[in-house]
Amino acid sequence: MNDLKTPEYMGLTLPSPAWIFGALLFGLIAYAAFRRGRKSERPVLTWSGVAMMIYPYATPQTWLLWAVGVAFCGWLYLKWD
Repeated sequence: MNDLKTPEYMGLTLPSPAWIFGALLFGLIAYAAFRRGRKSERPVLTWSGVAMMIYPYATPQTWLLWAVGVAFCGWLYLKWD
């Protein structure tokens, strides 16, 4: 039995490397926004950071992860100052 096929047999699939890289990248950006929001007492940045840390768990498609992540980054860019 091939050990790599066992998760697929159970209905589990591994994410693509692009998805993993995107989740890590947007998670780091989200953590920076969360920290900045906490230090500057700006709830918009704090809650945007929290939402950005959570959303990868709800996006199974790689293109959707990147699209929402870029939209969040645009939102943070506008609210950062």
